Amino acid sequence: MTDELLYCIPAGQYGKEGVLSLLAQHPEIRFVSLVGIDLAGNDTDERIPIELFMKDYGDFFSGKAVQTDGSSVVFMNIATLNDARVDMVADSSVNWYVDYNDENIMAKNGLPVGTLRIPCFLIHNGEFIDSRSILKNSCEYVASELKKLLIGAQVKGMENFPFSEIQDIVFTTGTELEFWVKTPSEKETVQHLSSSQRLQEQYWQRMRGNVRTAMEQAIEELDARGIHVEMGHKEVGGIKPKIDDEGHIFDVCEQLELDWLFSTNPLQAADNELEVRIVVREVFRRNGLDVSFKAKPIMGVAGNGEHTHVGIAALLKNGRTINLLAPEHMEEDYLSTIGYGLIMGILKNYEAINPFVSSTTDAFNRLKPGFEAPVCIVTSLGHSPEVPSRNRSILMGLIRDIGNTKVTRFELRSPNPFTNTYLCVSCLYLAALDGIFYAVNSGKEPEELLAELSKKAGDRADYLEEDRAYRCEGNMFEDFTDEERAAAFGRPPATVWENVKIMKENPEKVAALTRGGTLNDRIVDSFLASIIYRWKNELIDRIIPGIEVSVRKYKKLNHCGGLDERRWKSIEAKRIELAKDMDENPSICSRLKAALESEDYDTASDLQLELISKAQALENEYRIYALNILD
Repeated sequence: MTDELLYCIPAGQYGKEGVLSLLAQHPEIRFVSLVGIDLAGNDTDERIPIELFMKDYGDFFSGKAVQTDGSSVVFMNIATLNDARVDMVADSSVNWYVDYNDENIMAKNGLPVGTLRIPCFLIHNGEFIDSRSILKNSCEYVASELKKLLIGAQVKGMENFPFSEIQDIVFTTGTELEFWVKTPSEKETVQHLSSSQRLQEQYWQRMRGNVRTAMEQAIEELDARGIHVEMGHKEVGGIKPKIDDEGHIFDVCEQLELDWLFSTNPLQAADNELEVRIVVREVFRRNGLDVSFKAKPIMGVAGNGEHTHVGIAALLKNGRTINLLAPEHMEEDYLSTIGYGLIMGILKNYEAINPFVSSTTDAFNRLKPGFEAPVCIVTSLGHSPEVPSRNRSILMGLIRDIGNTKVTRFELRSPNPFTNTYLCVSCLYLAALDGIFYAVNSGKEPEELLAELSKKAGDRADYLEEDRAYRCEGNMFEDFTDEERAAAFGRPPATVWENVKIMKENPEKVAALTRGGTLNDRIVDSFLASIIYRWKNELIDRIIPGIEVSVRKYKKLNHCGGLDERRWKSIEAKRIELAKDMDENPSICSRLKAALESEDYDTASDLQLELISKAQALENEYRIYALNILD
């Protein structure tokens, strides 16, 4: 059936008449959906009959095509209830994908009904406000500024580079996707999952049964869309599935990863990631498996990352592409002057970038020591230029190959599958521009920039902050105590509110992102308002009630006193502290709700951390208590 279906209309391959002719050959494509991305990364999804699309095809590219209710998506303080009109304008510069409904089969030809998904931009009162347009405009701005900076320039350490021959700047961008899959009824214990992870029983092991089938089918469907997967494999999390008497696999609980080819168009890279998530979810569901892209779907075991790769190259007038981050001599230097500028700009301004990367409580549940997720603003370049290495404990690391300058790039390890990649990548390139300006205009040799990047906390610096270090080649989790790590690299935010507060305390770093106006103050304010709103209401409506329910489940068991009785009394005291109001002594849950409702967010943030910490401690204490009861 795959051969009969149209999965992709590649950008620029067909003109207007060509697209109409192609659609006429595929009557199973019955609907069109314009896909706009709000500031939270949500994609719009409609069903426009194909007949209307073909009749008004020209209007779909004139800004008159489709209106939507902007107050129903995340554009807080922009598209309001009394000013909610948002216009959707199709984007013909990227691939259009077709999404098929395998549960709706056409009687005429036996093929599933398809919906042509057309990425679009969103306009409110004449202004582009959506995530896709911000990424597009940000990359155009950075490219323009880099060309003005570099053409005809004499950059230290890059004297042989033909800057005067630059025709365009190319942004190499890509993401990886981790996700958990399980059979819907499976409820494996955290203890079993944690033990399996410590024993490294799952990483890159063989996939079996419906997991293997689903992975293979997903790779085939993505390939049909022109999204070419380089590797699909098992990740560190999970347990071995069970097999029944008839040889059928059940009780699946595994973590997987998909990696696909990067794109030189950041918009296409972000669109591809969205399409991969859609395909993965649908294909695994067809095979009886539930998919979770949450950053931390199971507390106590590995979470889902979405490592984001960024690089910058120059397209020359002769058609040749040269990596701007790679040094002239790969065995002698880690990076070019521009490469040092890129990583220094991102690290210096990361407090302004961070809310766009980690914007939910779920995201912060993953960013804790011990699970290969970064906690501090620090990079790794490798132990020496001639021997590239990978440090998985840092925020953003250099990836390079001595024999291939094209692969030189940086990998940001903090994003998760629900990070808004459009805004995340926008911020990375905008911050990189700030650092590249410094590196080029400083007149410093590459080794001088390396020395500043490698400085210790307290050392003098011209661009980076003096009170912290920015590079570590050791293990960030094992080589430092919490206090030592914070003293050297800064104490990271632990909640959404702390993240926002730190950003607001660094207006000069926000200015580095908004200087070009592509990510403007209005968008920043709207985005921050939306993530604070979500943080507050998720705590009130989901997290606090969930903990209250859990606390009520801890019941006194039959025992004969002694140690068991003492343990129960300790548990009962903690239950009351967490969830039961006493005379003039409200519980932590009640105090947290009151702080949130009164918008005392400093207190609420502290109480959130106390609540989560004590709830986890209580869960562990009750488990020990229950295991000691032999009845």
